[in-house]
Amino acid sequence: MKITAVCLGQPQKLEGKSYKTGIFKAPVTGPVMVDAHGLVGDSILNRKHHGGLDQAIYLEGSLTLNWWQEQLGTALEPGTFGENLVIDGLDNRDLAVGDRLQIGDILLEISAPRIPCATFSARMQDARFAKRYTQAERPGAYCRVLQGGWVQTEMDVFHAPFAQDRLMLKDMMGVAFKSLSQEQKARYLALPIAERIRAQVNT
Repeated sequence: MKITAVCLGQPQKLEGKSYKTGIFKAPVTGPVMVDAHGLVGDSILNRKHHGGLDQAIYLEGSLTLNWWQEQLGTALEPGTFGENLVIDGLDNRDLAVGDRLQIGDILLEISAPRIPCATFSARMQDARFAKRYTQAERPGAYCRVLQGGWVQTEMDVFHAPFAQDRLMLKDMMGVAFKSLSQEQKARYLALPIAERIRAQVNT
């Protein structure tokens, strides 16, 4: 697998909205520095729901984006879904919490699936898109940065599946984390899931 796009966002207003968002991302040329907070230069505005040390980078697989292009009947430019990285040859359905991705010196750990929101629907100009994305069960992945470095297109990506219980991101779509059974809660809390989900499981 390889990196086919590295995307950064700048604050922009969504049509019909009063607030700015960092969901509009576009590919850049040349190397970009990755630190514990993600790609240096990327705009993250709504920090209640986005960003943070364990949701520092958002990635999409090319196979999943190709599937969406077929579903939508239109080309998707890199960054359309708000992703920082596009990985060639990756199907999002193969990712689980705790999986690791090595990209040169960079080491990422998968922490959560993308939970679609109203901003995502507005970005796609489809009020029902968040529901459609959830039902598709092909979520992009949020990652924490275990080791930083420089990233650019054409770099090789090595996927190391989590060695223990693999909770697949696709199986977390549409789940009411606050309503899990005690057995399910114990499973989630034993894994390196994102703190935002952990807090919901603990309520």
